Amino acid sequence: MRADRLLSLILLLHSRGRMTAQGLAAHLEVSERTIYRDLDALSGAGIPVYAQSGVNGGIFLDEHYRLSLTGLSRTEARALFVSSGAGPLKDLGLGRAAEDTLLKIFAALPFTYRSDVEQMRQRFHIDPANWFQVVEPSPFLPLLQQAVWEDQRLSITYQPVEGQLSQREVDAYALVAKANIWYLVGRKPDGEMHNYRVARLKDVTLLDARFERQSDFDLATYWQRSCEGFEQHSLEMYPPYVAVLRVHPAALWYFPGFMEGRYQQLGSPDEDGWYRLRVIFGSRDDARMRVLGLGTGVIVVEPDELQNAVLETARSVVMFHSSR
Repeated sequence: MRADRLLSLILLLHSRGRMTAQGLAAHLEVSERTIYRDLDALSGAGIPVYAQSGVNGGIFLDEHYRLSLTGLSRTEARALFVSSGAGPLKDLGLGRAAEDTLLKIFAALPFTYRSDVEQMRQRFHIDPANWFQVVEPSPFLPLLQQAVWEDQRLSITYQPVEGQLSQREVDAYALVAKANIWYLVGRKPDGEMHNYRVARLKDVTLLDARFERQSDFDLATYWQRSCEGFEQHSLEMYPPYVAVLRVHPAALWYFPGFMEGRYQQLGSPDEDGWYRLRVIFGSRDDARMRVLGLGTGVIVVEPDELQNAVLETARSVVMFHSSR
């Protein structure tokens, strides 16, 4: 709509200062002729917008022209622009909307606030994705979004981590992105809430049935409690496995690179230059495979069961390949 384009044009000039007609046309996806017609319309409406020719020319607003944004503190303005979490919004088709929203807010900020925001953006950046995180696109995300928005029931075919493929009906309560991984929060027929990793959905069908939401349901509170329960259950099912290792200097790089926050150096290197580390693994099998992967760069000091497990596996590997 032209009214939206005129507003966007004002906001662009307000936030970015002097721009060329070509730059405005490219951003708003219209022709330069349309830009000049829009400028005439804005000028006729009393907006102090000017066009200057020449090498340093361009289109700009009067320097005293200000949009008003009240009630936003300097700290709040900084907080709005420090994060770069548009990934999940892009998955929902809201990436451009998020960018345009921030553009409008930035344009409406007082000049001193805009200076603070720009300093913040050049000094702090929050990336919500994990290292080496595999992108999990799902063809069902638009359908799930529709179901969540319209309070509709779904028939889903789901593949859990352990167990058989199963089909079930759920009320599509919410979608949650955790570190750019999407989860469907669904209410089962018995009323219990459950989280389904969207990438494990094999089929989704929108049913011709709506559901009534619980009036006291709060998504943020539910998700926090759900995460706490999952972490507690994981600790009970897979308690941490602690081992003490003697590590050669050439293998020390592995621990800050792949075990950050899960190891502690015990004292100074010994007379041979080896380090002694206390390491927390996910399980004995996790410890065994990691130690084997480091080869002769690691010696198990304790516990004895890990040392025996490593030796038995190493012998089995040698025997297996020797017989081939």
